[in-house]
Amino acid sequence: MSNYFSVLSGWMIPISRALEAWNIDIQEVIEQCDLKPEEFKDPESRLAAEKMSQVIEYCDKVKGRKDFAIAVAEQFHPGMFHALGYAMMSSDTLKDAYIRIARYKRVVSNTCTLSVDTRGNHVHFIMDIAYYEDSQRPVLTQGCILCFLATMLQFTRETLKSDYSPLEIHLNWPEPSYDINALKEFFNCEFVFDCDEISLVFDDESLSKQLPGGNPLIMQTHEKILNDYLSRIDKNDVEQLVKNRIYEMLPLGTPSQTEIASQLAMSLRNLQRKLNEKNTSFRDILENTRKSLALEYIQQHHLTFSEIGYLVGFSNIGNFNRAFKRWTGCTPGAYRKENSGFVIPTSDHETNTLPS
Repeated sequence: MSNYFSVLSGWMIPISRALEAWNIDIQEVIEQCDLKPEEFKDPESRLAAEKMSQVIEYCDKVKGRKDFAIAVAEQFHPGMFHALGYAMMSSDTLKDAYIRIARYKRVVSNTCTLSVDTRGNHVHFIMDIAYYEDSQRPVLTQGCILCFLATMLQFTRETLKSDYSPLEIHLNWPEPSYDINALKEFFNCEFVFDCDEISLVFDDESLSKQLPGGNPLIMQTHEKILNDYLSRIDKNDVEQLVKNRIYEMLPLGTPSQTEIASQLAMSLRNLQRKLNEKNTSFRDILENTRKSLALEYIQQHHLTFSEIGYLVGFSNIGNFNRAFKRWTGCTPGAYRKENSGFVIPTSDHETNTLPS
């Protein structure tokens, strides 16, 4: 069971650097934690979640401290998250980046689910930890949880080039008896223990400001890599497979469910059954994929609305405009103007036909 739950071996990038910073021999860690040297080299391999827990606990024990998780987070590098790290760095806002890692979290790990919940003026970035079926023990230790949350905060600071801090950190365990001053110093916010959730709490306004490094074109390139990667690591995830096929086929027109089933070498009934087991449908996946792509393309000022409609599978600009208004509550022109101040090209108002 322990090998079922895994993390991306990219975590070995900051772990190696943290070991060097703490003057701990990496070969010693490899031997004591039963690691394989190649796990420090292959960025696409997977590491059993238990191994990462052992590394953090071992290093804490060696130094008689409880903050190796922070040392790892301070060595953040976007490559540790595969292409996801770079997609996050090129996101339009930090909120978008957090939503992106929640969407693609399986690239980093299958030990938890992540979600972004806006509550009034606050944004909660929530971790829901998986449990081992046999013992009902959490898959991630407290050290691993703190390591991930600290890494996300370090990512935020690297992106903003500032000492930005969350409003609070919520943890679902009692306040520990050991000294947590190092943790408090790093997070620089109020710790709330014995909570119903594990989360970082941010101010919505600061998380929603546009990032100077935002680049939708680069972000989409990395998302394509991520979708391909997810297909390789989980060939049984029919929802992801359908999404990937839709991505590929949309520029040629809206694919039918029958066409997608054929592409996946399934019968139509079998595809419908498998999607129903996932509590979704082809229509839902198509709609969500179109919406996601449209919102990303709208940030690319060189694309007209006709071109965007074409890229997301609409043959008529009127149909695209109606769909976009259904998704966002406003027209593509109003959305682009509100989010970027871009002047709407008049050509999009002069024709109802998209490029053939």
